[in-house]
Amino acid sequence: MYVSAVIAIHITVCVVLVVIILLQQGKGADVGAVFGGSSSTVFGSSGAGNAMTRATWALATVFFATSIFLAYASTQRATGSIFSGSSTQRRSVMPAAPAGNVAVPAAPAAAGQAPQPAPQQK
Repeated sequence: MYVSAVIAIHITVCVVLVVIILLQQGKGADVGAVFGGSSSTVFGSSGAGNAMTRATWALATVFFATSIFLAYASTQRATGSIFSGSSTQRRSVMPAAPAGNVAVPAAPAAAGQAPQPAPQQK
C-alpha cells in the first residue's frame, strides 16, 4: 500500500532533480571566467547557496530516503522462491480434438505437385 505511493514520489523526485540540476549554472560560468578572471572563492561566483542549490539538496535527501525505504521494502516482500509451494501442473498448448466428422486439412503441396484431398473419416 505504502510502497506504490513511495514509488510515485521517488519517480517524481528523480525527474524534478534531473531538471533542476540541468537548469543550474556551473561554477565560474561568468563572462569573466572566459578570460581567466574567475573568482577564487570556495563556493564559486554564486555564493554559498541560492534557492536552486537548496532545492537540489532537499530533493537529493528525499531521493536517498525513498531509495533506502524501497530497498528495505523489497527485502521484506521477498518471502521465498517462486518454485516453492506450488504444484507443477502442465497444461496442453494444443486445442482439444474436434468432435464429429470434421475433415482435417492436408499439408501444403510442394511446388509442381497437385494437392491431394483430405482423407474422409467414417
